[in-house]
Parts: sequence; structure tokens; C-alpha cells
Amino acid sequence: MGPTASGKTELAAALAEAFDGEVVGADSRQVYRYMEAGTAKPALDLRRRIRHHMIDVADPDDYYDVARWRAAALDCLADAAARSKTVIVCGGTGLYVRSLTRGLFRGPAADERLRAGLLQRENAEPGCLHRRLREADAESAARIHPNDLIRTVRALEVLELSGRPLSEWHREHGLREAPFEVLNLHLELPLTDLERRIGVRSRGIVEAGIVEELQGLFERGYARDCRAFAAIGYREAALCLDGSLPAGDLSAAIALATRRYAKRQRTWLRGQSDGHVIEGAGDRRAFELVEAFLS
Repeated sequence: MGPTASGKTELAAALAEAFDGEVVGADSRQVYRYMEAGTAKPALDLRRRIRHHMIDVADPDDYYDVARWRAAALDCLADAAARSKTVIVCGGTGLYVRSLTRGLFRGPAADERLRAGLLQRENAEPGCLHRRLREADAESAARIHPNDLIRTVRALEVLELSGRPLSEWHREHGLREAPFEVLNLHLELPLTDLERRIGVRSRGIVEAGIVEELQGLFERGYARDCRAFAAIGYREAALCLDGSLPAGDLSAAIALATRRYAKRQRTWLRGQSDGHVIEGAGDRRAFELVEAFLS
């Protein structure tokens, strides 16, 4: 794991080559098909050389949550284990990785009608759902970012269907499952290096044609309010298409949003006490740790 643009993809590929492995993606944006410019998916030639799972497994208008990802990822792990492959889980979506390594509480099943109603309220009054969550479950609201609509909706859904706040469910579950032996590697770059890489990536996203890609998705019939399009890069590209963000400012806007996201990722990683800090994708210590772990 590691913040965005820290070199996770490169390190995962190098470890897979060194230890006869396959990569399971843990990125909430890379699961979507047709979204290439803004998701930093591993290059096609790399995916041909090294098998990658959990990439391009959903359409942009699919409701794709952590429970759906975990179920599919567990199937990938079982398949890889049956072929005696080393599994490298790679991604920056902390909730995905935590669900895989510590389990996922069994709350009420999804209610699509309830979710649709909540989303209608949010569309009519942006920000109202997170405000409602703060009033009903302040602990969950403090943990869920105001822009994270999927997790906000889920927290309110759990409260509505069970009569119990999500934070109470989490305390009861305790995330105490341990289904696998796990070696956690956390990439950590100096902040100046990370911000430089984020700047390069942000310019690359614009040069790759994210505005044109998003316009093409709209023309294919995907609605502008698809959850997938709330991802960094696509959100800013939509503002360009609406005329509220000048094209010349797009790269800077993406870089700013990405730096803020990376800060949240770094904070989350610091709260994980069982990770080994790796200083970049070329850190030899990563290979030594994996070798010792597998032996």
C-alpha cells in the first residue's frame, strides 16, 4: 500500500516477477471499464506479462462497494493459491485492503430503493447526507470524508435498516478476523518527491485525454452522476465540460485534489501499526522482507 503516485504498481510488478506472483488490485477506481486516462491502471504490456486481477471488472454505472470487491478478490486469491502463486495485493483503497485482511462486518443487505432515495436527496441538496450522518452517528461521520458519498450512503442505509449506527456494528465486529498470513509493505516517499510525482501524473492525465474520454462516456449514455465519475480527475474534467473550470487550470486542479487525497492515505497508513515502511519501489528491503516471509 501507499499514497497515490508512490510507486505501488512498479513495486508490485517487481515482486510478482521475483516471487512467481500475481497482483490483485485494491483500487476503487481501477475496477471500472472504459476509464483509462484518470485511473493509473497498470499498462497493458505489464498486464500481459504479469497477471493482474480486479481491474476492469465493472461498468461505470455499476454500484460497486467493498463487499462486492471483497467477494471477488477472495475468489482471485483462492484461484491463485490453487496454482501455488504468491499473491501481491496492490492499491491505495484502505477500506478494500482492511476488508480482505481483517474481515467485513455482516450488516443489513443493500436496499437499492433506499439508496436511490438517499441519492435523490443529495442531488437536491448537496452535502445533506453527511450532515444527517453527523447528527445520527457522529463517530462514523468523523471517519467518512464528506465527499465519500458511497460510504455515507451505506452508513445511513445501515442505520435506517437496522436501527443501529454503523459505528456500533464496527465495534461489535472489531475487525478481528485474520483469514490470511499477511505481510504489509507501506511505500513512503519524501513529501517533496511525492508531490513532484503527483504533478507529473496530473499533467499526464490531461495529456492522455481525460476530458475527451469523459465526454465519450457521456455520449455512450452514461449519466453524469455515475458514482465512478466522482473520482479525482473525472470530477475536475466534468467541470471543464460544464465550463466552470478553464482547461488551462485542469492539471493544477487535479494535482491539488490528488495531494489532498494522498494526505488522507498517508494518515490512514500511519494508523496501521503492522506495516513495514518501504522507501520507494527500488527499496531492496521489500524483497528481503518478502523472501523471509515466504520462507
